[in-house]
Amino acid sequence: QVQLVESGGGLVQAGGSLRLSCAASGIIRFNAMGWYRQTPGQQRELIAAITSGGFTNYERSVKGRFTISRDNDKNSVYLQMNSLKPADTAVYFCNTGRSIATLGSAEWGQGTQVTVSS
Repeated sequence: QVQLVESGGGLVQAGGSLRLSCAASGIIRFNAMGWYRQTPGQQRELIAAITSGGFTNYERSVKGRFTISRDNDKNSVYLQMNSLKPADTAVYFCNTGRSIATLGSAEWGQGTQVTVSS
């Protein structure tokens, strides 16, 4: 079972940027990877995904502002977040699966808190 550790969150002003990292304990080069976020009382939502071949897709509210990327040699996936808004405040998680359809198959990590001030 792959274990995932997210990092890179913090407090940033609106309009600022953050880069999140997700380190996997195992080989992920054949897997799809995704970034999720969750706010209190809400379900975790998938906001960005990348296939093993590098194809990406994004949830509408982050498209054009966030970029997901991966480094298979480092078993890592990243989320570059630009033009941050207070609505982006959430705990961010990564997860994996054999395909985008099966993302979320690994045990969830602790996540990393992102707080955007207005």
